[in-house]
Amino acid sequence: MQEPIISVSGLRGILGLSLSPEIISRYIAAFVEQLPEGSILLSRDGRPSGWAIGDIVKGTINLLGRDVIDVGVAATPTVGILVRDNRCTGGIQISASHNPPEYNGLKLMGADGRVISAEKGAQVKAAYKDQPVTWAPWDEIGNTTSCPDPATAHIEKVLATINVEPIRKKSFKVLLDSNGGSGSIVGVKLLEQLGCEVEVIGGEPNGTFLHPAEPTEANLKSISDLVAQGKYDIAFCQDPDADRLAVIDEKGRYIGEEYTVALCLQNVLSQRKGAVVINGATSRMNEDVAASFKCPIFRSAVGEANVTQEMMRRDAVFGGEGNGGPIDPQVGYIRDSFVGMANILELMTKKKKPISKLADALPRYEIVKHKVDLDAHELPAGFDRLKQQYADAQLDEGDGLRFTWKDRWLIARASNTEPIVRVIAESKSFDQSEGMCISATRTLRGV
Repeated sequence: MQEPIISVSGLRGILGLSLSPEIISRYIAAFVEQLPEGSILLSRDGRPSGWAIGDIVKGTINLLGRDVIDVGVAATPTVGILVRDNRCTGGIQISASHNPPEYNGLKLMGADGRVISAEKGAQVKAAYKDQPVTWAPWDEIGNTTSCPDPATAHIEKVLATINVEPIRKKSFKVLLDSNGGSGSIVGVKLLEQLGCEVEVIGGEPNGTFLHPAEPTEANLKSISDLVAQGKYDIAFCQDPDADRLAVIDEKGRYIGEEYTVALCLQNVLSQRKGAVVINGATSRMNEDVAASFKCPIFRSAVGEANVTQEMMRRDAVFGGEGNGGPIDPQVGYIRDSFVGMANILELMTKKKKPISKLADALPRYEIVKHKVDLDAHELPAGFDRLKQQYADAQLDEGDGLRFTWKDRWLIARASNTEPIVRVIAESKSFDQSEGMCISATRTLRGV
């Protein structure tokens, strides 16, 4: 077996290649044995392999002498809420997020319902590598119970952050693309309570992806073509565990993930002034939106755990990542596609404008994202070459390399979830951003 990819907050791998029952059990034991006493909440997205992995996880936790609350299929942000509401000592979501179907993984959460910090993630990884497991005696094995209603608490928390009645009066026609993931469970009910006429694609959470899992423009072309027929006010597109949201406007144009947090900020900051946190790879349009409301904005390292940690430190009113992951602390310190839906619909209602015009009104930047296959041992030399090439830029080495100029930026960093290096550039011109990515990619490879 190859080793799985272990990030600050969890593990991912390919079943049968880098993910086995032994690896799953060892990793779960490393996490559970560091938790205080209490029940552990377990859930999964719709991937077919999640059922079998869930049995391994439950058995491991019970054999460690701990109790499990098994939610079944649920969105990752829902799990964060249920961990808190059920006073669990931790939570586990079985999901590989946007990875292809042959992948699955384990996302770890603390008692506060947010993904564990980088420090705790490092402790789990160290225990997984080196610490032997202490199993419970036969008469101290834990129990497993179910959660009868996983959706209601999440819906109520989202609705409490917005003014519901004006949205209901609009009777928006919404296309929800859950793509066989877990998003439809809360998504349909939430949109219906907001008075929307909802049509769902991939609403059965069975892990059968109707298109590739990551909600990018290329992967959502079939959804854009459907919306372009003129039947909908907006389309919301989720990744399989529903913590990310991409938007397609009423004309069938892919607005994309980078606009999700910026649109939410326009709505939230008009009601709640305060600090905002985004990560180092998120569009600077968010900085412009925050500035228009005279609100400070801060950047963290890439990764949800890093964003939420900085949000708590800054007492931020909102935050998120440019992969379509808005975070509202009033709902939970976790990326949440449903928070995005509610805020965007409220913004459309208050502004009395279609989503196309709201998107067009945002400051326009062109962000380009490339993936580079690069062996880990080649990365230091590649980074050194980049630093020499961009010696005129302001450099931040807190999370990979981030080069900043007055009118543009570029970041190169190893992915937390895939064996690749991500190269991301943003400027006012697509050609310039694309050129920056191509040049940086060649430099990384030593071409």
